[in-house]
Amino acid sequence: MSLIQRITQPGPKKLLAVDGGGIRGVLALEILQRIEDLLRSDGRGESFRLADYFDYIAGTSTGGIIAAGLSMGMSVKEILAFYETCGAQMFVRANILERLRYKFESEPLALELKNVFGTDTGFGSDRLQTLLLLVMRNATTDSPWPLSNNPYGKYNGRARPDDNSKIPLWQLVRASTAAPTYFPPEVIMLPGEKEAKGKQFVFVDGGVTMYNNPTFQMFLMATVDRYWAGKPEARWQTGADKMLIVSVGTGTTPNVQAGLDPSDMNLLFNATTIPSALMFAASNEQDLLCRVFGDCRGGDAIDREIGDLIGNVGPLEKGEKLFSYVRYNVELTQSGLDTLGLPHIKPEMVQKMDAIDSISDLREVGRKAADRVKKEHLAGF
Repeated sequence: MSLIQRITQPGPKKLLAVDGGGIRGVLALEILQRIEDLLRSDGRGESFRLADYFDYIAGTSTGGIIAAGLSMGMSVKEILAFYETCGAQMFVRANILERLRYKFESEPLALELKNVFGTDTGFGSDRLQTLLLLVMRNATTDSPWPLSNNPYGKYNGRARPDDNSKIPLWQLVRASTAAPTYFPPEVIMLPGEKEAKGKQFVFVDGGVTMYNNPTFQMFLMATVDRYWAGKPEARWQTGADKMLIVSVGTGTTPNVQAGLDPSDMNLLFNATTIPSALMFAASNEQDLLCRVFGDCRGGDAIDREIGDLIGNVGPLEKGEKLFSYVRYNVELTQSGLDTLGLPHIKPEMVQKMDAIDSISDLREVGRKAADRVKKEHLAGF
């Protein structure tokens, strides 16, 4: 079945989103492995892939690597093997003269992405079996760039000189993972009528936009007519029985500052804490929007005031919901790990985005978090 046939056929749609988080992506992969295993247990067999079930897959940063791999039909086990064998190669320290700008070299990661996705695989390739959303930030235009391979998207027309579907997939994934201070930015020459007329843009990690958790943005791009400019009537229909959204995190790391003195909040303190604080708040907001406008089937409490919002009455008339929704994530604090029954794992070892030496611990956390995945969360779809 072609992508166009798949996205325009009638029936409920299933959407999957994966957060950013560096090497902590292996935590999310353990949760995804549980989902894949549950779906296989319904008689689908070992050849089943998540791309056979989900119609739209979104990812930011490390979530972009996972989303692209799943969309191409890779199994979760294959992507986990990629992280385990190539994780250290993805985080090769830059030479000492460059470390004032970034910690790691970009070429080793780029090489691994080329090996996995192919150098000639474009964003509009038929190797992608689902709709795919990748999030990055265009530093040149100072704007977030959520890019979808939707064949009806305004900038995916094959007749357009600036057709985004011609951009190499590996390069867009690399751009989405270019975390400032960790990796150099990715420079992409967008298609033009002639190469000289193409536009050179500098891209960095989508995690520094509002969409490190891309879930609600994915919903908008699936349902808003402007994102289906070539055929607006094909946009997906909403309804708790018509759309299921599964959102998977890579672990949260709230930085509690008990006993903080106002005098401690100097320039260095703000420079090192504000970016992560904004990312944490943005991720929570995406989750909150999905729980309010969706029928939340599962997820940890957002805070002590509103709880998990399962069974909540939202702002729409008659309590209607736009989709069914479930969120899987875990808090990588000592209390969060204790709750999972993992007091032996040190939070500082699994919170870092480049925690290569802690992959086995992250996988253990992911397997515990995956126990929260229930078959009833997917019921009806």
